[in-house]
Amino acid sequence: MPFCSSFKHLEGNRLDGELDSFHGLKKQETEEELIENDHGVNTPTMTKRSFKEMEKVALLTNAASGPRAEWGGDARDVPLRRTGCPNLRVSHKQGLLPPQINQIYEELFQIHLKLQCESAAQRNFAEELQRRERFLTEREQLLFRHEDALNKIKGVEEEVLTRFQIMKEQHSAEVEHLTEVLKERNKESKRLRSSFDALKELNDNLKKQLNEVCEENRKMEIQAKRVQARLDNLQRKYEFMTIQRLKGSSHAAHEMKSLKQEKVPASKTFKVPLNGQVYELLTVFMDWISEHHLSKVKHEEPDVDGEKLPLKSAAQRSDIQEKCVKLLPVLTEQLQCLPLVSARLHEPLIRFIYWSLRQLDAGAQHSTMTSTLRRLGEDIFKGVVIKGVQDNSSEYSVEVKPKTAAFFKSANLPLRFLSTLIVLKTITQADYLAQAFDSLCVDLKTDEGKALFLEYQAVPVVLGHLRISSKGLLSNVIDSLLQMTVESKALQPFLEACSNSLFFRTCSVLLRTPKLDLQILEKLSIILQKLSKIKSNKKLFELFTIHLMLQELQRTTHPEHAFLCINLNSTLFNLGLTKGSCLASSAGH
Repeated sequence: MPFCSSFKHLEGNRLDGELDSFHGLKKQETEEELIENDHGVNTPTMTKRSFKEMEKVALLTNAASGPRAEWGGDARDVPLRRTGCPNLRVSHKQGLLPPQINQIYEELFQIHLKLQCESAAQRNFAEELQRRERFLTEREQLLFRHEDALNKIKGVEEEVLTRFQIMKEQHSAEVEHLTEVLKERNKESKRLRSSFDALKELNDNLKKQLNEVCEENRKMEIQAKRVQARLDNLQRKYEFMTIQRLKGSSHAAHEMKSLKQEKVPASKTFKVPLNGQVYELLTVFMDWISEHHLSKVKHEEPDVDGEKLPLKSAAQRSDIQEKCVKLLPVLTEQLQCLPLVSARLHEPLIRFIYWSLRQLDAGAQHSTMTSTLRRLGEDIFKGVVIKGVQDNSSEYSVEVKPKTAAFFKSANLPLRFLSTLIVLKTITQADYLAQAFDSLCVDLKTDEGKALFLEYQAVPVVLGHLRISSKGLLSNVIDSLLQMTVESKALQPFLEACSNSLFFRTCSVLLRTPKLDLQILEKLSIILQKLSKIKSNKKLFELFTIHLMLQELQRTTHPEHAFLCINLNSTLFNLGLTKGSCLASSAGH
Protein backbone atom coordinates (compact mmCIF):
# COMPACT_ATOMS: atom_id res chain seq x y z
CA MET A 1 0.00 0.00 0.00
CA PRO A 2 2.72 2.50 0.71
CA PHE A 3 4.30 1.71 -2.64
CA CYS A 4 1.05 2.09 -4.41
CA SER A 5 0.31 5.34 -2.69
CA SER A 6 3.77 6.62 -3.46
CA PHE A 7 3.53 5.37 -7.00
CA LYS A 8 0.20 7.05 -7.38
CA HIS A 9 1.64 10.20 -5.98
CA LEU A 10 4.57 9.96 -8.37
CA GLU A 11 2.36 9.22 -11.27
CA GLY A 12 0.09 12.08 -10.33
CA ASN A 13 2.99 14.53 -10.28
CA ARG A 14 4.23 13.22 -13.58
CA LEU A 15 0.80 13.54 -15.07
CA ASP A 16 0.53 17.07 -13.80
CA GLY A 17 3.91 17.88 -15.40
CA GLU A 18 2.91 16.38 -18.72
CA LEU A 19 -0.33 18.32 -18.68
CA ASP A 20 1.50 21.53 -17.84
CA SER A 21 3.91 20.97 -20.71
CA PHE A 22 1.01 20.15 -22.99
CA HIS A 23 -0.78 23.38 -22.07
CA GLY A 24 2.46 25.30 -22.54
CA LEU A 25 2.91 23.74 -25.97
CA LYS A 26 -0.64 24.64 -26.98
CA LYS A 27 -0.07 28.16 -25.75
CA GLN A 28 3.15 28.31 -27.80
CA GLU A 29 1.33 27.08 -30.93
CA THR A 30 -1.36 29.66 -30.43
CA GLU A 31 1.24 32.42 -30.05
CA GLU A 32 3.12 31.17 -33.13
CA GLU A 33 -0.07 31.24 -35.14
CA LEU A 34 -0.73 34.78 -33.94
CA ILE A 35 2.84 35.71 -34.86
CA GLU A 36 2.47 34.21 -38.32
CA ASN A 37 -0.82 36.04 -38.88
CA ASP A 38 0.53 39.36 -37.61
CA HIS A 39 2.69 40.82 -40.40
CA GLY A 40 3.44 44.02 -38.50
CA VAL A 41 5.61 42.33 -35.82
CA ASN A 42 9.33 42.88 -36.04
CA THR A 43 11.04 39.72 -37.43
CA PRO A 44 14.22 39.61 -35.25
CA THR A 45 12.20 39.99 -32.00
CA MET A 46 9.75 37.24 -33.03
CA THR A 47 12.62 34.86 -33.86
CA LYS A 48 14.29 35.30 -30.43
CA ARG A 49 11.01 34.69 -28.55
CA SER A 50 10.27 31.53 -30.56
CA PHE A 51 13.73 30.11 -29.77
CA LYS A 52 13.22 30.64 -26.03
CA GLU A 53 9.82 28.91 -26.08
CA MET A 54 11.25 25.99 -28.07
CA GLU A 55 13.94 25.50 -25.44
CA LYS A 56 11.27 25.49 -22.69
CA VAL A 57 9.24 22.86 -24.56
CA ALA A 58 12.34 20.68 -25.01
CA LEU A 59 13.13 20.80 -21.24
CA LEU A 60 9.56 19.92 -20.40
CA THR A 61 9.69 17.02 -22.84
CA ASN A 62 12.91 15.63 -21.38
CA ALA A 63 11.50 15.97 -17.88
CA ALA A 64 8.37 14.12 -18.91
CA SER A 65 10.30 11.32 -20.56
CA GLY A 66 12.73 10.78 -17.61
CA PRO A 67 10.65 8.42 -15.45
CA ARG A 68 9.54 6.62 -18.53
CA ALA A 69 13.17 5.79 -19.32
CA GLU A 70 13.12 3.30 -16.50
CA TRP A 71 10.68 1.17 -18.42
CA GLY A 72 10.65 2.53 -21.90
CA GLY A 73 14.33 3.05 -22.72
CA ASP A 74 15.96 6.24 -24.08
CA ALA A 75 13.51 9.06 -24.86
CA ARG A 76 15.75 10.47 -27.56
CA ASP A 77 15.23 7.44 -29.78
CA VAL A 78 13.60 8.00 -33.09
CA PRO A 79 9.81 7.71 -33.20
CA LEU A 80 9.93 4.57 -35.42
CA ARG A 81 11.96 2.74 -32.85
CA ARG A 82 9.62 3.82 -30.10
CA THR A 83 6.60 2.69 -31.97
CA GLY A 84 8.22 -0.62 -32.81
CA CYS A 85 7.96 -2.10 -29.26
CA PRO A 86 5.07 -0.51 -27.40
CA ASN A 87 3.15 -3.74 -27.13
CA LEU A 88 6.09 -5.53 -25.55
CA ARG A 89 6.54 -2.79 -22.98
CA VAL A 90 2.87 -2.73 -22.21
CA SER A 91 2.67 -6.43 -21.96
CA HIS A 92 5.72 -6.42 -19.73
CA LYS A 93 4.20 -3.84 -17.41
CA GLN A 94 0.63 -5.11 -17.49
CA GLY A 95 1.19 -7.45 -14.77
CA LEU A 96 2.75 -4.78 -12.61
CA LEU A 97 0.50 -1.71 -13.14
CA PRO A 98 -3.24 -1.27 -12.98
CA PRO A 99 -5.17 -0.87 -16.26
CA GLN A 100 -6.00 2.78 -15.59
CA ILE A 101 -2.34 3.65 -15.25
CA ASN A 102 -1.53 1.70 -18.40
CA GLN A 103 -4.14 3.68 -20.24
CA ILE A 104 -2.67 6.91 -18.90
CA TYR A 105 0.76 5.80 -20.02
CA GLU A 106 -0.56 5.07 -23.48
CA GLU A 107 -2.13 8.50 -23.68
CA LEU A 108 1.03 10.15 -22.43
CA PHE A 109 3.02 8.17 -24.94
CA GLN A 110 0.79 9.39 -27.73
CA ILE A 111 1.15 12.91 -26.42
CA HIS A 112 4.90 12.46 -26.38
CA LEU A 113 4.88 11.40 -30.00
CA LYS A 114 2.84 14.40 -30.95
CA LEU A 115 5.21 16.65 -29.04
CA GLN A 116 8.13 15.16 -30.94
CA CYS A 117 6.41 15.93 -34.23
CA GLU A 118 5.59 19.43 -33.05
CA SER A 119 9.23 19.91 -31.98
CA ALA A 120 10.44 18.87 -35.45
CA ALA A 121 7.94 21.27 -37.00
CA GLN A 122 9.15 24.00 -34.65
CA ARG A 123 12.75 23.38 -35.71
CA ASN A 124 11.76 23.59 -39.35
CA PHE A 125 9.83 26.78 -38.59
CA ALA A 126 12.88 28.21 -36.77
CA GLU A 127 15.05 27.48 -39.81
CA GLU A 128 12.46 29.14 -42.02
CA LEU A 129 12.44 32.14 -39.70
CA GLN A 130 16.24 32.34 -39.87
CA ARG A 131 16.09 32.28 -43.64
CA ARG A 132 13.46 35.00 -43.56
CA GLU A 133 15.57 37.00 -41.14
CA ARG A 134 18.58 36.80 -43.44
CA PHE A 135 16.39 37.75 -46.39
CA LEU A 136 14.91 40.71 -44.51
CA THR A 137 18.37 41.80 -43.38
CA GLU A 138 19.60 41.78 -46.96
CA ARG A 139 16.49 43.57 -48.05
CA GLU A 140 16.95 46.12 -45.27
CA GLN A 141 20.50 46.79 -46.45
CA LEU A 142 19.23 47.15 -49.99
CA LEU A 143 16.59 49.55 -48.77
CA PHE A 144 19.24 51.55 -46.92
CA ARG A 145 21.26 51.77 -50.12
CA HIS A 146 18.14 52.81 -52.01
CA GLU A 147 17.41 55.40 -49.33
CA ASP A 148 20.93 56.82 -49.66
CA ALA A 149 20.53 56.91 -53.42
CA LEU A 150 17.13 58.62 -53.04
CA ASN A 151 18.63 61.18 -50.67
CA LYS A 152 21.33 61.93 -53.22
CA ILE A 153 18.71 62.11 -55.97
CA LYS A 154 16.60 64.39 -53.76
CA GLY A 155 19.54 66.76 -53.31
CA VAL A 156 20.18 66.75 -57.03
CA GLU A 157 16.46 67.30 -57.67
CA GLU A 158 16.40 70.33 -55.37
CA GLU A 159 19.39 71.79 -57.16
CA VAL A 160 17.80 71.07 -60.54
CA LEU A 161 14.54 72.69 -59.40
CA THR A 162 16.44 75.73 -58.14
CA ARG A 163 18.31 76.11 -61.41
CA PHE A 164 15.10 75.52 -63.36
CA GLN A 165 13.35 78.25 -61.36
CA ILE A 166 16.22 80.65 -62.05
CA MET A 167 16.14 79.79 -65.76
CA LYS A 168 12.35 80.21 -65.77
CA GLU A 169 12.60 83.67 -64.18
CA GLN A 170 15.33 84.66 -66.65
CA HIS A 171 13.17 83.39 -69.50
CA SER A 172 10.13 85.31 -68.22
CA ALA A 173 12.17 88.51 -67.89
CA GLU A 174 13.60 88.03 -71.38
CA VAL A 175 10.13 87.35 -72.83
CA GLU A 176 8.77 90.47 -71.11
CA HIS A 177 11.65 92.56 -72.43
CA LEU A 178 11.18 91.21 -75.94
CA THR A 179 7.43 91.86 -75.70
CA GLU A 180 8.06 95.50 -74.78
CA VAL A 181 10.56 95.81 -77.63
CA LEU A 182 8.01 94.25 -79.99
CA LYS A 183 5.32 96.69 -78.85
CA GLU A 184 7.67 99.63 -79.43
CA ARG A 185 8.56 98.25 -82.86
CA ASN A 186 4.87 97.83 -83.68
CA LYS A 187 4.14 101.41 -82.60
CA GLU A 188 7.05 102.67 -84.69
CA SER A 189 5.86 100.55 -87.61
CA LYS A 190 2.35 101.97 -87.29
CA ARG A 191 3.73 105.51 -87.19
CA LEU A 192 5.88 104.83 -90.24
CA ARG A 193 2.93 103.22 -92.02
CA SER A 194 0.75 106.22 -91.20
CA SER A 195 3.42 108.62 -92.42
CA PHE A 196 3.88 106.52 -95.52
CA ASP A 197 0.14 106.54 -96.22
CA ALA A 198 0.03 110.31 -95.76
CA LEU A 199 3.02 110.78 -98.06
CA LYS A 200 1.49 108.39 -100.57
CA GLU A 201 -1.76 110.32 -100.54
CA LEU A 202 0.08 113.61 -100.95
CA ASN A 203 2.12 112.08 -103.75
CA ASP A 204 -1.04 110.93 -105.51
CA ASN A 205 -2.53 114.40 -105.18
CA LEU A 206 0.64 115.95 -106.51
CA LYS A 207 0.65 113.53 -109.44
CA LYS A 208 -2.95 114.38 -110.16
CA GLN A 209 -2.20 118.08 -109.99
CA LEU A 210 0.88 117.57 -112.16
CA ASN A 211 -1.20 115.79 -114.77
CA GLU A 212 -3.74 118.59 -114.69
CA VAL A 213 -0.99 121.20 -114.98
CA CYS A 214 0.65 119.31 -117.85
CA GLU A 215 -2.66 119.06 -119.67
CA GLU A 216 -3.35 122.72 -119.11
CA ASN A 217 0.20 123.59 -120.15
CA ARG A 218 -0.22 121.59 -123.33
CA LYS A 219 -3.44 123.43 -124.13
CA MET A 220 -1.79 126.74 -123.33
CA GLU A 221 1.15 125.89 -125.58
CA ILE A 222 -1.24 125.10 -128.41
CA GLN A 223 -3.09 128.32 -127.76
CA ALA A 224 0.19 130.25 -127.50
CA LYS A 225 1.30 128.87 -130.87
CA ARG A 226 -1.96 129.96 -132.43
CA VAL A 227 -1.71 133.39 -130.86
CA GLN A 228 1.91 133.68 -131.94
CA ALA A 229 1.02 132.73 -135.50
CA ARG A 230 -1.78 135.27 -135.51
CA LEU A 231 0.54 137.87 -134.02
CA ASP A 232 3.11 137.18 -136.76
CA ASN A 233 0.45 137.63 -139.41
CA LEU A 234 -0.72 140.87 -137.85
CA GLN A 235 2.89 142.02 -137.55
CA ARG A 236 3.59 141.35 -141.20
CA LYS A 237 0.35 143.09 -142.16
CA TYR A 238 1.26 146.06 -139.99
CA GLU A 239 4.75 146.24 -141.53
CA PHE A 240 3.29 146.11 -145.00
CA MET A 241 0.78 148.86 -144.25
CA THR A 242 3.46 150.99 -142.59
CA ILE A 243 5.76 150.62 -145.59
CA GLN A 244 2.95 151.60 -147.93
CA ARG A 245 2.10 154.66 -145.82
CA LEU A 246 5.67 155.81 -145.36
CA LYS A 247 6.75 155.09 -148.93
CA GLY A 248 8.78 157.96 -150.31
CA SER A 249 9.53 159.32 -146.79
CA SER A 250 13.09 159.97 -145.74
CA HIS A 251 12.50 158.18 -142.45
CA ALA A 252 11.26 154.90 -143.97
CA ALA A 253 14.50 153.01 -143.42
CA HIS A 254 14.72 154.15 -139.82
CA GLU A 255 11.13 153.06 -139.16
CA MET A 256 11.77 149.63 -140.69
CA LYS A 257 14.69 149.07 -138.35
CA SER A 258 12.64 150.03 -135.31
CA LEU A 259 9.81 147.72 -136.39
CA LYS A 260 12.21 144.79 -136.77
CA GLN A 261 13.56 145.40 -133.29
CA GLU A 262 10.02 145.39 -131.89
CA LYS A 263 9.29 141.94 -133.36
CA VAL A 264 10.37 140.39 -130.08
CA PRO A 265 7.24 140.42 -127.86
CA ALA A 266 7.75 142.58 -124.82
CA SER A 267 6.39 141.84 -121.38
CA LYS A 268 2.89 142.89 -120.51
CA THR A 269 2.41 146.62 -120.42
CA PHE A 270 0.32 148.07 -117.67
CA LYS A 271 -1.31 151.39 -117.87
CA VAL A 272 -2.21 153.14 -114.69
CA PRO A 273 -4.82 155.87 -114.92
CA LEU A 274 -3.46 159.23 -114.09
CA ASN A 275 -6.38 159.86 -111.74
CA GLY A 276 -5.69 157.85 -108.55
CA GLN A 277 -9.05 158.77 -107.10
CA VAL A 278 -10.66 156.16 -109.34
CA TYR A 279 -8.94 153.38 -107.31
CA GLU A 280 -9.95 155.01 -104.06
CA LEU A 281 -13.52 155.16 -105.28
CA LEU A 282 -13.38 151.48 -106.23
CA THR A 283 -12.01 150.53 -102.83
CA VAL A 284 -14.85 152.38 -101.11
CA PHE A 285 -17.38 150.52 -103.24
CA MET A 286 -15.70 147.19 -102.56
CA ASP A 287 -15.69 147.80 -98.81
CA TRP A 288 -19.31 148.80 -98.94
CA ILE A 289 -20.33 145.67 -100.86
CA SER A 290 -18.17 143.41 -98.66
CA GLU A 291 -19.56 144.69 -95.38
CA HIS A 292 -23.25 144.93 -96.30
CA HIS A 293 -23.71 142.05 -98.74
CA LEU A 294 -20.87 139.58 -99.13
CA SER A 295 -19.95 139.27 -95.45
CA LYS A 296 -23.44 137.96 -94.62
CA VAL A 297 -22.68 134.36 -95.51
CA LYS A 298 -25.55 131.93 -94.95
CA HIS A 299 -25.36 128.20 -95.41
CA GLU A 300 -28.09 126.26 -97.16
CA GLU A 301 -27.93 123.31 -94.78
CA PRO A 302 -30.72 123.06 -92.18
CA ASP A 303 -30.20 124.14 -88.60
CA VAL A 304 -30.83 122.05 -85.48
CA ASP A 305 -34.63 122.34 -85.81
CA GLY A 306 -34.50 121.22 -89.45
CA GLU A 307 -35.58 124.58 -90.95
CA LYS A 308 -34.03 125.70 -94.22
CA LEU A 309 -33.55 129.15 -95.71
CA PRO A 310 -36.54 130.72 -97.41
CA LEU A 311 -36.79 130.50 -101.17
CA LYS A 312 -36.36 134.26 -101.52
CA SER A 313 -33.08 134.22 -99.57
CA ALA A 314 -31.88 131.23 -101.59
CA ALA A 315 -32.62 133.09 -104.83
CA GLN A 316 -30.78 136.19 -103.64
CA ARG A 317 -27.84 134.06 -102.61
CA SER A 318 -27.75 132.34 -105.99
CA ASP A 319 -27.78 135.75 -107.70
CA ILE A 320 -24.86 136.93 -105.56
CA GLN A 321 -22.94 133.77 -106.38
CA GLU A 322 -23.36 134.28 -110.10
CA LYS A 323 -22.04 137.82 -109.83
CA CYS A 324 -19.06 136.62 -107.78
CA VAL A 325 -18.29 133.99 -110.41
CA LYS A 326 -18.16 136.74 -113.04
CA LEU A 327 -16.05 139.05 -110.91
CA LEU A 328 -13.40 136.62 -109.62
CA PRO A 329 -11.53 136.13 -112.93
CA VAL A 330 -11.43 139.93 -113.40
CA LEU A 331 -10.21 140.43 -109.84
CA THR A 332 -7.53 137.78 -110.37
CA GLU A 333 -6.27 139.67 -113.42
CA GLN A 334 -6.27 142.92 -111.46
CA LEU A 335 -3.82 141.43 -108.95
CA GLN A 336 -1.12 141.94 -111.57
CA CYS A 337 -1.70 145.70 -111.42
CA LEU A 338 -1.52 146.05 -107.63
CA PRO A 339 2.27 146.68 -107.47
CA LEU A 340 1.56 149.94 -109.33
CA VAL A 341 -1.14 151.01 -106.86
CA SER A 342 -0.67 152.35 -103.36
CA ALA A 343 -0.21 149.61 -100.74
CA ARG A 344 -3.09 150.92 -98.63
CA LEU A 345 -5.46 150.05 -101.48
CA HIS A 346 -4.42 146.35 -101.49
CA GLU A 347 -6.38 145.31 -98.43
CA PRO A 348 -9.88 146.31 -99.72
CA LEU A 349 -9.36 144.34 -102.93
CA ILE A 350 -8.12 141.25 -101.02
CA ARG A 351 -11.05 141.58 -98.62
CA PHE A 352 -13.49 141.76 -101.53
CA ILE A 353 -11.91 138.65 -103.08
CA TYR A 354 -12.14 136.80 -99.76
CA TRP A 355 -15.84 137.51 -99.25
CA SER A 356 -16.54 136.62 -102.87
CA LEU A 357 -14.88 133.25 -102.29
CA ARG A 358 -16.93 132.73 -99.14
CA GLN A 359 -20.11 133.23 -101.15
CA LEU A 360 -19.07 130.29 -103.34
CA ASP A 361 -18.71 127.84 -100.43
CA ALA A 362 -22.03 126.07 -101.04
CA GLY A 363 -22.45 126.94 -104.72
CA ALA A 364 -22.11 124.60 -107.65
CA GLN A 365 -19.97 127.08 -109.59
CA HIS A 366 -17.02 126.47 -107.27
CA SER A 367 -15.98 123.31 -109.12
CA THR A 368 -16.00 125.05 -112.52
CA MET A 369 -13.41 127.65 -111.46
CA THR A 370 -10.59 125.31 -110.43
CA SER A 371 -7.91 126.87 -112.62
CA THR A 372 -8.95 130.43 -111.72
CA LEU A 373 -8.92 129.69 -108.00
CA ARG A 374 -5.56 127.90 -108.20
CA ARG A 375 -4.02 130.85 -110.04
CA LEU A 376 -5.55 133.23 -107.52
CA GLY A 377 -4.14 131.25 -104.59
CA GLU A 378 -0.66 131.05 -106.10
CA ASP A 379 -0.57 134.79 -106.77
CA ILE A 380 -1.69 135.52 -103.22
CA PHE A 381 0.85 133.08 -101.78
CA LYS A 382 3.87 134.11 -103.88
CA GLY A 383 3.00 137.76 -104.43
CA VAL A 384 3.15 139.74 -107.68
CA VAL A 385 6.38 141.16 -109.12
CA ILE A 386 6.58 143.49 -112.14
CA LYS A 387 10.08 143.42 -113.54
CA GLY A 388 9.75 146.36 -115.93
CA VAL A 389 7.16 148.97 -116.82
CA GLN A 390 6.98 150.71 -120.15
CA ASP A 391 6.04 154.35 -120.13
CA ASN A 392 4.25 155.03 -123.44
CA SER A 393 3.61 158.69 -122.71
CA SER A 394 6.88 159.62 -124.43
CA GLU A 395 8.08 158.66 -127.92
CA TYR A 396 10.23 155.80 -126.63
CA SER A 397 9.45 153.27 -123.84
CA VAL A 398 11.34 153.67 -120.59
CA GLU A 399 11.78 150.85 -118.04
CA VAL A 400 11.84 151.53 -114.31
CA LYS A 401 12.91 149.28 -111.42
CA PRO A 402 10.74 146.22 -110.49
CA LYS A 403 7.78 146.69 -108.17
CA THR A 404 6.27 144.06 -105.90
CA ALA A 405 3.01 143.44 -104.06
CA ALA A 406 3.27 141.01 -101.10
CA PHE A 407 0.08 139.49 -99.73
CA PHE A 408 0.72 136.29 -97.78
CA LYS A 409 4.18 137.51 -96.76
CA SER A 410 3.10 141.06 -95.99
CA ALA A 411 4.07 142.74 -92.72
CA ASN A 412 0.53 144.15 -92.42
CA LEU A 413 -1.40 141.74 -90.14
CA PRO A 414 -4.93 142.26 -91.58
CA LEU A 415 -3.65 141.85 -95.16
CA ARG A 416 -1.56 138.83 -94.22
CA PHE A 417 -4.46 137.26 -92.31
CA LEU A 418 -6.87 137.68 -95.25
CA SER A 419 -4.25 136.32 -97.63
CA THR A 420 -3.77 133.28 -95.39
CA LEU A 421 -7.51 132.54 -95.42
CA ILE A 422 -7.61 132.91 -99.24
CA VAL A 423 -4.69 130.46 -99.55
CA LEU A 424 -6.57 127.98 -97.36
CA LYS A 425 -9.64 128.37 -99.58
CA THR A 426 -7.98 128.04 -102.99
CA ILE A 427 -4.77 125.95 -102.74
CA THR A 428 -4.57 122.18 -102.36
CA GLN A 429 -0.79 121.72 -102.26
CA ALA A 430 0.25 120.34 -98.89
CA ASP A 431 3.44 122.39 -98.49
CA TYR A 432 1.61 125.68 -99.17
CA LEU A 433 -1.19 124.72 -96.76
CA ALA A 434 1.30 123.77 -94.04
CA GLN A 435 2.98 127.19 -94.29
CA ALA A 436 -0.44 128.88 -94.25
CA PHE A 437 -1.50 127.08 -91.06
CA ASP A 438 1.82 127.87 -89.40
CA SER A 439 1.32 131.55 -90.20
CA LEU A 440 -2.29 131.35 -88.94
CA CYS A 441 -1.22 129.81 -85.60
CA VAL A 442 1.37 132.54 -85.11
CA ASP A 443 -1.16 135.31 -85.86
CA LEU A 444 -3.77 133.76 -83.53
CA LYS A 445 -1.44 134.12 -80.56
CA THR A 446 -2.25 137.84 -80.55
CA ASP A 447 -5.55 139.41 -79.55
CA GLU A 448 -5.73 141.25 -82.88
CA GLY A 449 -5.39 137.95 -84.74
CA LYS A 450 -8.22 136.40 -82.69
CA ALA A 451 -10.42 139.44 -83.44
CA LEU A 452 -9.70 139.08 -87.18
CA PHE A 453 -10.52 135.37 -86.98
CA LEU A 454 -13.96 136.20 -85.60
CA GLU A 455 -14.48 139.18 -87.92
CA TYR A 456 -13.85 137.16 -91.06
CA GLN A 457 -15.83 134.12 -89.78
CA ALA A 458 -12.87 131.82 -90.35
CA VAL A 459 -14.28 128.73 -88.61
CA PRO A 460 -15.75 127.18 -91.81
CA VAL A 461 -12.48 127.86 -93.66
CA VAL A 462 -10.49 125.92 -91.07
CA LEU A 463 -13.12 123.17 -90.83
CA GLY A 464 -12.70 122.50 -94.55
CA HIS A 465 -9.31 120.94 -93.73
CA LEU A 466 -10.40 119.12 -90.54
CA ARG A 467 -10.72 115.73 -92.18
CA ILE A 468 -8.82 112.48 -91.97
CA SER A 469 -7.85 112.60 -95.67
CA SER A 470 -5.31 115.34 -94.85
CA LYS A 471 -3.45 113.51 -92.07
CA GLY A 472 -0.35 115.65 -92.43
CA LEU A 473 -2.33 118.85 -91.78
CA LEU A 474 -4.73 117.50 -89.16
CA SER A 475 -2.53 118.47 -86.23
CA ASN A 476 -2.00 122.01 -87.61
CA VAL A 477 -5.76 122.47 -88.08
CA ILE A 478 -6.48 121.40 -84.51
CA ASP A 479 -3.71 123.70 -83.23
CA SER A 480 -5.23 126.72 -84.98
CA LEU A 481 -8.64 125.98 -83.41
CA LEU A 482 -7.00 125.32 -80.06
CA GLN A 483 -5.39 128.78 -80.10
CA MET A 484 -8.88 130.28 -80.06
CA THR A 485 -9.83 128.32 -76.90
CA VAL A 486 -7.26 130.19 -74.79
CA GLU A 487 -8.88 132.38 -72.16
CA SER A 488 -9.49 135.76 -73.80
CA LYS A 489 -12.29 138.06 -74.89
CA ALA A 490 -12.63 136.08 -78.10
CA LEU A 491 -13.29 132.73 -76.38
CA GLN A 492 -17.05 133.03 -75.93
CA PRO A 493 -17.70 134.41 -79.45
CA PHE A 494 -15.54 131.62 -80.86
CA LEU A 495 -17.53 128.96 -78.98
CA GLU A 496 -20.76 130.50 -80.28
CA ALA A 497 -19.33 130.46 -83.82
CA CYS A 498 -18.59 126.75 -83.39
CA SER A 499 -22.07 125.97 -82.03
CA ASN A 500 -23.55 124.96 -85.37
CA SER A 501 -24.28 121.79 -87.29
CA LEU A 502 -21.26 122.21 -89.61
CA PHE A 503 -18.76 122.06 -86.75
CA PHE A 504 -20.47 119.16 -84.96
CA ARG A 505 -20.88 117.17 -88.18
CA THR A 506 -17.17 117.58 -88.91
CA CYS A 507 -16.26 116.48 -85.37
CA SER A 508 -18.61 113.49 -85.65
CA VAL A 509 -16.96 112.31 -88.87
CA LEU A 510 -13.51 112.79 -87.34
CA LEU A 511 -14.39 110.85 -84.16
CA ARG A 512 -15.66 107.92 -86.21
CA THR A 513 -12.21 107.52 -87.73
CA PRO A 514 -10.62 104.30 -86.43
CA LYS A 515 -7.27 104.54 -84.62
CA LEU A 516 -7.26 108.33 -84.42
CA ASP A 517 -4.04 109.75 -83.01
CA LEU A 518 -4.06 110.29 -79.23
CA GLN A 519 -2.83 113.91 -79.43
CA ILE A 520 -5.60 114.77 -81.90
CA LEU A 521 -8.17 113.24 -79.54
CA GLU A 522 -6.82 115.18 -76.57
CA LYS A 523 -6.89 118.51 -78.43
CA LEU A 524 -10.36 117.84 -79.82
CA SER A 525 -11.61 116.84 -76.37
CA ILE A 526 -10.57 120.28 -75.01
CA ILE A 527 -12.74 122.06 -77.60
CA LEU A 528 -15.69 119.71 -77.03
CA GLN A 529 -15.39 120.11 -73.27
CA LYS A 530 -15.67 123.90 -73.59
CA LEU A 531 -18.58 123.58 -76.03
CA SER A 532 -20.42 121.24 -73.63
CA LYS A 533 -20.70 124.12 -71.13
CA ILE A 534 -23.20 125.81 -73.45
CA LYS A 535 -26.56 124.19 -72.64
CA SER A 536 -28.03 124.72 -76.11
CA ASN A 537 -25.26 122.55 -77.60
CA LYS A 538 -26.66 119.44 -75.93
CA LYS A 539 -29.05 119.05 -78.88
CA LEU A 540 -26.13 119.15 -81.31
CA PHE A 541 -24.22 116.54 -79.29
CA GLU A 542 -27.25 114.25 -79.40
CA LEU A 543 -28.12 115.01 -83.04
CA PHE A 544 -24.74 113.83 -84.31
CA THR A 545 -24.38 111.07 -81.60
CA ILE A 546 -21.18 112.62 -80.34
CA HIS A 547 -22.16 111.86 -76.73
CA LEU A 548 -22.31 108.13 -77.55
CA MET A 549 -18.86 108.23 -79.15
CA LEU A 550 -17.49 110.07 -76.11
CA GLN A 551 -18.96 107.41 -73.80
CA GLU A 552 -17.34 104.68 -75.88
CA LEU A 553 -14.02 106.55 -75.76
CA GLN A 554 -14.35 106.89 -72.00
CA ARG A 555 -14.91 103.14 -71.72
CA THR A 556 -12.00 102.11 -73.97
CA THR A 557 -9.40 104.77 -73.06
CA HIS A 558 -6.52 103.46 -70.96
CA PRO A 559 -6.31 105.02 -67.47
CA GLU A 560 -2.74 106.11 -68.18
CA HIS A 561 -4.10 108.78 -70.56
CA ALA A 562 -5.31 110.86 -67.64
CA PHE A 563 -5.68 114.15 -69.54
CA LEU A 564 -8.05 112.63 -72.12
CA CYS A 565 -10.02 110.78 -69.41
CA ILE A 566 -10.50 114.00 -67.42
CA ASN A 567 -11.76 115.92 -70.46
CA LEU A 568 -14.14 113.11 -71.44
CA ASN A 569 -15.52 112.86 -67.89
CA SER A 570 -15.97 116.62 -67.69
CA THR A 571 -17.73 116.77 -71.09
CA LEU A 572 -20.13 113.95 -70.19
CA PHE A 573 -20.77 115.55 -66.82
CA ASN A 574 -21.63 118.88 -68.47
CA LEU A 575 -24.05 117.00 -70.74
CA GLY A 576 -25.69 115.39 -67.70
CA LEU A 577 -24.69 111.84 -68.69
CA THR A 578 -22.50 110.99 -65.70
CA LYS A 579 -22.43 111.71 -62.01
CA GLY A 580 -19.28 113.60 -61.15
CA SER A 581 -17.74 115.70 -58.47
CA CYS A 582 -16.79 119.31 -58.57
CA LEU A 583 -13.29 118.27 -59.54
CA ALA A 584 -14.59 116.53 -62.65
CA SER A 585 -16.72 119.51 -63.60
CA SER A 586 -13.80 121.91 -63.32
CA ALA A 587 -11.29 119.64 -65.10
CA GLY A 588 -9.83 120.71 -68.41
CA HIS A 589 -9.95 124.46 -67.69
